[in-house]
Amino acid sequence: MAPFPGSGLAKGLAVTLRTMTKKTVTEQYPDVQPDLPPRTRGVIGLFEENCTVCMLCARECPDWCIYIDSHKETVPAATPGGRERSRNVLDRFAIDFSLCMYCGICIEVCPFDALFWSPEFEYAETDIRDLTHERDKLREWMWTVPAPPALDPGAEEPKELATARRTAEKLAAQHRPPATEPHADEQARAAERPTRPQGDSKQQTDQPRPPQEGTE
Repeated sequence: MAPFPGSGLAKGLAVTLRTMTKKTVTEQYPDVQPDLPPRTRGVIGLFEENCTVCMLCARECPDWCIYIDSHKETVPAATPGGRERSRNVLDRFAIDFSLCMYCGICIEVCPFDALFWSPEFEYAETDIRDLTHERDKLREWMWTVPAPPALDPGAEEPKELATARRTAEKLAAQHRPPATEPHADEQARAAERPTRPQGDSKQQTDQPRPPQEGTE
């Protein structure tokens, strides 16, 4: 059934009327800070220890606003006769927030959880060049990252946590000293002591017994 003429205009006026009758609430910012949702996309924090310089975030960024520099270092062999290996060492990690469109792709593609969203949004600058945050400043934003939400109590344990827990239990069992019977030394000393007849005390054994009748 085709809508009657002017139905769209009537719906629009109804929305306007409902909005006009609502009470206006003004947030007194900046005197009163806004109550932001937990998944607010404010600024990006860097947890440098987790970064392996895989370059995924820089390659997937649509705006090419992530700058990463690194160099390789040779790590000596951990065991005698082992091979040396090389690793990437992070020299520079910067994000130009004047180009960033806050899509969150860099955070999603990071395989090692090195990038996080922070709800902080008050980092405006008078000079656009100051909106390029180097890794030291990105690390400071990590202190403002909220804690992750609690897991569903009925959900299954993640495979990564289960594997890490089993590995930790196995290593703890290997380094645990062998179990010994309690008071083993005391039991050995007790076995070496001379035994006395039951019912005889020390006073009874030390004193002479009276002669029995019919004996001299």
